Amino acid sequence: MLDEPAYSYRPLFPDLSEQERSTSTPTRTPGPSVSLDLESLKLSDLDRTLNYLIARTTAGLSPAACANAFFDWGFHLAGSPGLQLELLAKAFHNSLHLWHFAQAATFETPDAAPVIDPQAHDKRFASERWGDYPFNVFAQAFLLTEEWWREAATTVRGVDKQNARRVDFMIRQALDVFAPTNFVMTNPDVLARTSAEFGFNLVQGFWNFIDDLKRLQTREAPEGAEQFTVGETVAVTPGKVVFRNHLIELIQYAPRTAKVCSEPILIVPAWIMKYYILDLRPQNSLVKYLTEQGFTVFIISWHNPDASDRDTSFDDYRRLGVTAAIDAIEKITNGRKIHAAGYCLGGTLLATAASAMALTDDDRIQTLTFLAGQADFREAGELTLFIDESQVALLEDLMAEQGFLDSTQMAGAFQFLRSNDMIWSHVVNDYLLGKRKPVYDLLAWNADATRMPYRMHSEYLRSLFLNNDLAEGRFKVDGHTVTLTDLRVPIFAVGTETDHVAPWRSVYKFNILSDAAVTFVLTSGGHNAGIVSPPGLPDRRYRMATKPANAPFIDPDEWQITARKFEGSWWIAWSQWLAERSLEWIDPPPMGTSFDKSKALIDAPGTYVFQR
Repeated sequence: MLDEPAYSYRPLFPDLSEQERSTSTPTRTPGPSVSLDLESLKLSDLDRTLNYLIARTTAGLSPAACANAFFDWGFHLAGSPGLQLELLAKAFHNSLHLWHFAQAATFETPDAAPVIDPQAHDKRFASERWGDYPFNVFAQAFLLTEEWWREAATTVRGVDKQNARRVDFMIRQALDVFAPTNFVMTNPDVLARTSAEFGFNLVQGFWNFIDDLKRLQTREAPEGAEQFTVGETVAVTPGKVVFRNHLIELIQYAPRTAKVCSEPILIVPAWIMKYYILDLRPQNSLVKYLTEQGFTVFIISWHNPDASDRDTSFDDYRRLGVTAAIDAIEKITNGRKIHAAGYCLGGTLLATAASAMALTDDDRIQTLTFLAGQADFREAGELTLFIDESQVALLEDLMAEQGFLDSTQMAGAFQFLRSNDMIWSHVVNDYLLGKRKPVYDLLAWNADATRMPYRMHSEYLRSLFLNNDLAEGRFKVDGHTVTLTDLRVPIFAVGTETDHVAPWRSVYKFNILSDAAVTFVLTSGGHNAGIVSPPGLPDRRYRMATKPANAPFIDPDEWQITARKFEGSWWIAWSQWLAERSLEWIDPPPMGTSFDKSKALIDAPGTYVFQR
């Protein structure tokens, strides 16, 4: 008997009888068995490798997402002849105004008022030399062009809002390349310096460029960063590493007062950064300031992941990070409740951990503080321009090949958000003027970045950033949905006025995400400088107001108008707020405990902070 064929034949005429089918069906000679195992071929790996190469070429930006945005915008613009005529008329109108201004400027007419002023945050044309002819004409021509393209990108009806913002952003990036400030012959400050130094500034700028290129290739810190050495000049507040696992080192700081508040403070920094931004030099260390106010302070120092940590999950960061730290502090302080504070992404992680604890009636947290931290990502600023399905898929393939997202790949996206401040001002100052800006502690810290594991960052981007699961009641911990509405402890939330990473209106949403009493602070400065704001710095201010639990919601714009304004550092207000919510003053707890004798205590800043 012949073996049964590997294929099955399906007749073309199913309505025929068996006899008819037998006479109508052609005779087939069974051949060798053929089996195609598509799984073993792993054809999807080809797609992943291709996306990896694309991502390396485009600095992690998705060409498909960019093309889709321009197609959406261009298609709707093509179908809007009325708007086209309006834009054409505006271009003609701007040209006439520029022509009249150029005529007046040429003949030095006293009342030659500028046609357009730079936006408040644009400092490129602040020098008085930009008022001289012909540089004032260059500046006016550029600003009018920039303003025209902004209107063209954002006023086309029918375009998806995300696509319109993305088109506006990309056009702005392209225009910034050709700003007159970026070229020797059109920048009066550069020309004046070149004339005064007989061109040696350009020679020095060339060597600055070569030095920066070398440091980029070898991943060296910026010139001058060596004066801010971890454990010597920064991160020097006395303390001990009192707990360690694979993901964290928990640092406990030595008391500076005879009595301390009974509730210790746990600070959860973002895992995208080294913790010591909150313990820089002694004069601007938040950790040192808190210990001087009578608080026992603990802080998490994150492990810098590598390819072996590719499968570390977001929940691992919750369990081995926040929960493990709380467990250790509970044993050290003999069961005292904790003032928990999260900075940036650490605030997001703390919000998920606190919500999970509330679901199980775990009441070890006394208060919650969120420092430029978000839990709702629908209005997360210009970072959302880089986050959609296409972008996340490309990043996932990039991380899958590497096992992590590298710090340099993350830095590129953040630099694009503030290209004038982070890129082009550097080009003008270091390469055209031939000067080096002095390196300060925050800049040195910023160069000491960390990586993020593949699985954790993918889960974070999809669940939190892309789908907004935590704010919208879909985020699960151990199979159970957690929500911020379960939080009942007082909340202190800090937003900063010029934050491009966590816009203050996004941080303000803790007022509607939680049913607890929320004290919101809006402070001057940006994402980092606004938080590192010690008492005594000039020109520091903040607004503060408290919304009691279950009180009516106040719109953020209305809040900004009505909230009381204070001069100075918000650190003082936070310290007082924490003290008011502490039960008593007690003797300082021991530095660590014997609950884990296998872990020897070592001095702060520990070992994880030195991982590269």
